[in-house]
Amino acid sequence: MAKRGFNKQEAVPEIDKKKITKTGLKHTLFVFKYILPYKKYFIAGLFFLLLSSLTTMIFPFATGKLIDASMKKNIFFIHDINGITLMLVVVLLAQAIFSFMRIWFFSLVSEKSMADIRKALYKQVLSLAIPFFEKRRVGELTSRISADVSLLQDIISITLAEFLRQIITLLVGIVVIFITSPKLTIFMLGTFPVLIMMAFVFGKQLRKYAKNTQDKLAEANVVVEETFQAISMVKAFVNEWFEIKRYESALDNVVHNSLRAARVRATFVSFVILAIFGGIVGVLWYGAQLVSADEMSIGALTSFIIYTTFIGASVGGIGEIYGQLQKTIGASERLRELLLEQAEPTNLLKATDTTINIGAIRFQQVHFSYPSRPEMEVLKGITFEIPQGQKIALVGQSGAGKSTIMQLLLRFHEVTKGEISIDHQNINTIHLPTLRNSIGVVPQEVILFGGTIKENIAYGNPSASEQDILQAATQANAIHFIQSFPEGFDTLVGDRGIKLSGGQKQRIAIARAILKNPKILILDEATSALDNESEVLVQQALENLMQNRTTIIIAHRLSTIRHVDTIFVFNEGTIKEQGNHETLSKIENGFYANLLKVSSLTAV
Repeated sequence: MAKRGFNKQEAVPEIDKKKITKTGLKHTLFVFKYILPYKKYFIAGLFFLLLSSLTTMIFPFATGKLIDASMKKNIFFIHDINGITLMLVVVLLAQAIFSFMRIWFFSLVSEKSMADIRKALYKQVLSLAIPFFEKRRVGELTSRISADVSLLQDIISITLAEFLRQIITLLVGIVVIFITSPKLTIFMLGTFPVLIMMAFVFGKQLRKYAKNTQDKLAEANVVVEETFQAISMVKAFVNEWFEIKRYESALDNVVHNSLRAARVRATFVSFVILAIFGGIVGVLWYGAQLVSADEMSIGALTSFIIYTTFIGASVGGIGEIYGQLQKTIGASERLRELLLEQAEPTNLLKATDTTINIGAIRFQQVHFSYPSRPEMEVLKGITFEIPQGQKIALVGQSGAGKSTIMQLLLRFHEVTKGEISIDHQNINTIHLPTLRNSIGVVPQEVILFGGTIKENIAYGNPSASEQDILQAATQANAIHFIQSFPEGFDTLVGDRGIKLSGGQKQRIAIARAILKNPKILILDEATSALDNESEVLVQQALENLMQNRTTIIIAHRLSTIRHVDTIFVFNEGTIKEQGNHETLSKIENGFYANLLKVSSLTAV
């Protein structure tokens, strides 16, 4: 069965590995813009990283000298075992201090800079226009702020430090072993080309399987996300086992791909172990011959072998870092694209910062097509006026363009052609926050945040006093059910208000709108899904809310709009009729009259 809602192209970017190119590296470096405020800590971290790496490289050298000292071959300025051991203890303590300081400074830089990036991303995403969100899934955006930023954090706190440490280990190690024994060094380095070539071959296969595994894991995650979001529907259709089977099937694909990747990884690890230890055996064999010929001491050979192990580990470490860097480049490119998205024009220079005092609305020859469907015109030259304080209703079949009026008025989308004005000002010249602050919306499907009732009401005006919140709840006919809860206004409403009934959520939304105190009110049929008792309470609250406000009612139930000043009947993007209920209902075979007949039949 097809996996509903899954888009492979959306899942892949979560763990996409990019080829390391000059452009990719350049894009990745944008992260250092956020490190600059903490550059002193970053430099301190690099300093202690250098000291930590150098002190690590003393251990093989001192170990060899300790062995030579035990054999009475004192070729070091410290002439006894105790002296060399003491030196090792001092180096160990220094290493511990340097490592602590390195980790602390890099962590400080990474935590603070990544917090700054997350703040910038969150601010940027909130500044984007509605069309952007219509093209993106919420899971994808949250992944950008969490998973992708975490990858960037790793490159500062772990990857970069490891990369520099491995480079220092590799370079210093090669120099030291070459000084110790040029012949043995040349012999040992002869095995490196084979190791590197095989690492690239296996690495390519591992990346392929890892990508497939993550694609399948993304599919499994989509199943979980969809099931949890529609849990009431799942249980209503008793499809728990169907969803379980669907998830199990997706996970089986994940396991299958993971095991294929594991086989390749295991083969590669086995090869590396064989090659590295085979190389060490070769070095021991050749080194033993040099010791026999008195060309090097046993201690020097021991140091050489340990340095060789360090160098081999650093080469392997650089390979892992290469793979990590590929993922980081992919993440950084996606974050950079997000940060460069065009924000809503909230601060246009031509915009006026005047307030909306009246709330009179005019649509003049407005045409509109959604960006995703430019060939389909939703509104076709709409013209109408709403005088200050009047209540009008928009009616018509689904898809006629009613809700589009609301979206254009709020400037969620821009008109294709024509003009919308409020108080004789083109809304494109009104400061966007000012425009939206002057419009209140009570939707058909109320969305509440998972906090308290008080917090949800106060969302209409975060600076409102408790007295203002109490008054708004009273006017919205919500005070009685709120006070019936043991925690009162501090009652948690649950995710999306799941702990409240439909009527209770509507009254919270109305209280929120009352607290906002807008000049213009949009009601998207706030009573269509309520029982009779709740509808009466909500309707009374709406009457309080509509007083002295220009009100647009998007109507689905015609019984709720009989007393509005003007009804605009929409059909296929045009206004077919307008007038009050009495006038329109008397038009024989009129659009509104036919809608009334259908509404009456439906009610029966």
